[in-house]
Amino acid sequence: MKFLKSSSLVAATAVMCVMASCQNKSTEGNNNSAKKSEVVVAENEKIVYVNSDSLLTKYQYFKDLKTKLDGKSQNAERDMAAKTQAFQREVQQYQQQQNTMPADQRASTEQRLARKQQELQAYQQNAGAALQNETAKEQEKLYDKVAEYLKGYAKEKGFKMVLTYQKGNSAILFADESLDVTSEVLKGLNEAYEDKK
Repeated sequence: MKFLKSSSLVAATAVMCVMASCQNKSTEGNNNSAKKSEVVVAENEKIVYVNSDSLLTKYQYFKDLKTKLDGKSQNAERDMAAKTQAFQREVQQYQQQQNTMPADQRASTEQRLARKQQELQAYQQNAGAALQNETAKEQEKLYDKVAEYLKGYAKEKGFKMVLTYQKGNSAILFADESLDVTSEVLKGLNEAYEDKK
């Protein structure tokens, strides 16, 4: 069984869309805007975006998390490989000796090996599920950490919405580069992470 890789953490940030509280503002003395059907976004109601690809490759918390989860996944795979090899050696040993064994010993050995095989499969499933659960919890922590930071960031800057952009998997077809706040957000996230270390 292949263990879930932590690269799936990228999917967790693909849904980073944080909305700050909206305020209704009336435009005074502008009769022309009432006649137009265009939607005009006021300067102080700017919508910005963060490139989640860049965010994940340069956010130190994510790098550390990925290293930690990759290590656990590799350890689990090594452990499983060692247990599987030990079981296969037992099976080979039985196959070499089965012709010289009495029938009752053969039957009991086969039952023991069948139980061991079931235990090995159960162990593999449990280890995989435990790793998946841990990865899901860490994904949620990552999302919460970024979302919480972005809420404060948007409020401080007066932004009404922070969208996420990911190449090949984004609802944003075009956005002016002046709306890209990835570098500034990354700097703040990394500083906040360093402070908590």
